[in-house]
Formats: sequence, C-alpha cells, structure tokens
Amino acid sequence: MAAVVVAAAAIAVPVLTGATGGDAVPAAADRTPTATARTVPSVPDVAAAALAALPEARYSAVVDGLLPVDRTVSSAEVFHLRTDAPLFGSDRQHPVARFAATDFLGQPTTVVGLRHEGDWELVLTPARRELPSAADGHAAAQTAAWVPRTALVQQVTPTSHVVISTADQTVSIESSSGRVTRSFPAGVGTSDTPTPTGVTGYLEQRYVDPSQGTGDQAIQLTSLHSSAADEPYGGSDGGLIGLHWNAAASGAVSHGCVRLSAEGVAALDALPLGTLVTVE
Repeated sequence: MAAVVVAAAAIAVPVLTGATGGDAVPAAADRTPTATARTVPSVPDVAAAALAALPEARYSAVVDGLLPVDRTVSSAEVFHLRTDAPLFGSDRQHPVARFAATDFLGQPTTVVGLRHEGDWELVLTPARRELPSAADGHAAAQTAAWVPRTALVQQVTPTSHVVISTADQTVSIESSSGRVTRSFPAGVGTSDTPTPTGVTGYLEQRYVDPSQGTGDQAIQLTSLHSSAADEPYGGSDGGLIGLHWNAAASGAVSHGCVRLSAEGVAALDALPLGTLVTVE
C-alpha cells in the first residue's frame, strides 16, 4: 500500500527544480557482509547534546563528510528510526550529521539501507555533500553514511523499483527480477540543466502542492539532487529531483525533474516510500 499523501497546506515542503571528491561509497552489490582483513570499527557513544547539535541530513542540507554515491544499486532494505540517529562518514569515529526520526511532514523518516557490516548499516541520505559550484559542476547527486543498526526498525522491502531512462525519456516500474510492469513517457532535464544519471536514489516522500504547477497530483520527491547546478530553477529549490505531473510530459524540457502524465504519477503513488529510483 502506498504511504498516505499529505497535502502541503501550512507545512513547509520542498520546492522542486522547476516543477566529487572524497571517499566514495563502498560497493553494495548485495546485502551479505563479506569478511575483510580489517576490523570493523565499533559504534562510538554520542551524547544527546552532541547529537542534537549535529546538522540534520535533510533534503535542503549540505553536509561535508557524507559519502558520495556514484553508482547504481539494485537491492536495498527499508527502515524507520527508533529515535534521532547519528550519521558517520568513512572513519566511523566522528559523527557528521544526524537523521531525524520524523521528516518534514512529521511522518516517520524513510531510511534505505544498502548493506550492513557488523553493528553498522550503510544508508542513503537525502542531503547533499557539496554544491555543484564547489565541484566544477560535478557534485554527487546522491549521498550515503553509516548509521548504527540499533537505531533502525525494519520495514517491508519494496518488490519493485523505478528506472528513469533519460535517453529514451521514459519512466519504468520494474519487478525485482527486472521485468518491466509499467512504462510511461517522461519529460527530463535539458542539456543545460540535466537530470543526473548513473546513480540510484529512493522515493523519500510525497505531497500535494498545486502552487508548484503540479496540479492535484502528488509530487514524488526523491533523495537525488542536481549534480550540475546549485539551483537549476534559479530560486531556492536546492536542486531537488522529483517526479511530478506536468502537461508537457515528454522531451528534454525540465530543470532536472522528471515530468509525467497523471497516469504515470498515479502508478508511482502506489509504490511504497523507500522504493529505489535509478536514473540511466
């Protein structure tokens, strides 16, 4: 069952893009931990005051120390949080951010885990690591971090994933075996404001906000960001990448977001939050 769609109303919601250096994320071909020669770091204690002082890894944040994700992934697990949790970078010794237990709509934060290692889970985050202007227009479109597994509560694993083809200008829903079950024409980013490719994010949240020109269809917010521009729409959108309704739902026409028909949005709306979204 799809998560409840929450109308924007008086809640501050993300505004979309016109409706890499550092240590890269370790490969996550599967979820089975592999034996390594090195010792997995133990989880350090983080005092409540120190946790509260950390920047929240939310959709609008830029947090140095997060891990850049520069590859696609095909499997993951979905979690909620027992409480606010610290996020760690590659050293797993000093927290760089925190995950809030509830998101900007006051609902349980959806956490997508790529793999576990000892007492740790490598998870995707909805925050940026750096702005494209600081990375010569090649910032990571997706980030990750390590979180203590004790903070996580397992949820049902999605049985489908979304594949966006910028070349074919389509959005497809595929089963876990790779069979395409639905496919829709889509409008994608222009050459100046491209939709990021070669990366996997996830459906973070959905909400209705007609003021963004998306009608009464739910905006499907992903964890992805523009890798080419800080603010592709020229405002304060944070370079967010969403899938949403637009009358012009074909061609290279957007500032990075993916435009769909009402039928296409409805199909995505039926998918659970945490569903993987891969852009090719």
